[in-house]
Amino acid sequence: MRFVNLLGLDEKRRRGAGRRRPLRAKPDPRRRRRIGAAVLLAAGLGGAAWLWTSGTVARQVARVGDALLQATADSGFKVADVLVEGRVRTPPGTLLQVLGVTRDAPILAFDPHAARRRLEALPWVRTVSVERRLPDLIYVRLSEREPIALWQDDGRLSVIDRDGAVIDGAAPEAFAQLPVLVGRDAPAHAAELLRMLAAAPDLGAKVVAAVRVHGRRWNLRFDNGIDVRLPEKQPTLAWTQLARIEREHGLLERDVTTIDLRLPDRLVVRTAPGAAPVPLPPKGKDT
Repeated sequence: MRFVNLLGLDEKRRRGAGRRRPLRAKPDPRRRRRIGAAVLLAAGLGGAAWLWTSGTVARQVARVGDALLQATADSGFKVADVLVEGRVRTPPGTLLQVLGVTRDAPILAFDPHAARRRLEALPWVRTVSVERRLPDLIYVRLSEREPIALWQDDGRLSVIDRDGAVIDGAAPEAFAQLPVLVGRDAPAHAAELLRMLAAAPDLGAKVVAAVRVHGRRWNLRFDNGIDVRLPEKQPTLAWTQLARIEREHGLLERDVTTIDLRLPDRLVVRTAPGAAPVPLPPKGKDT
């Protein structure tokens, strides 16, 4: 590195320094071109920003897109039919309205993913798939929620599905044949209860209500008014034992009010006031 002694200049150099002209950089044509390009770019960006914020570009793009879609429809890619599979309770008019399609509309303008999200919000729809089947068909496959019971909570009845969820908009009076479940946690255990009743379907068909007791077990009410108290542990075993006893002895046809199955080694039966004693069959183990 070269150092210059600024304070030690000799007189000759000092006098000559006053006559020298200051140095100026030579013009750089490349620098001029860069500055010019930057100015043009800034102007272009400013103009593009104005076009975008004013909506001019968006309107032009929309017009071009609509024209292209209409051209595809004129070529045969337009909605001719909507095929729905699996529909039972969802009204067809509601499906069509939510899909948002009309005959002869450009099928490429239809968004199956957005339509699926809208359909999944319908009360009866559990799962759904939506497809465009070119050139002219929209295919919808539904899996609807299955009502399995009525849930009574704070005196209000609601229809619940196999997952224990309330089906919004379902009228309880339309499902009066379903069993009534009582208890805050009853919906969460409804599916397992119905599986247990299905183990003895003839007997299960006579159950009209089930009460969840302390979140641990069930009391069942039969259509003839008899109450059956199931145990907390191994309720399915107790249920199948009751089915066997009923087949062999017709216990539910007797003048009884309560059958208690909570004890593992015995059956406790209460009769109506003034009724004759009922001989108790052995509970035993169900084979």
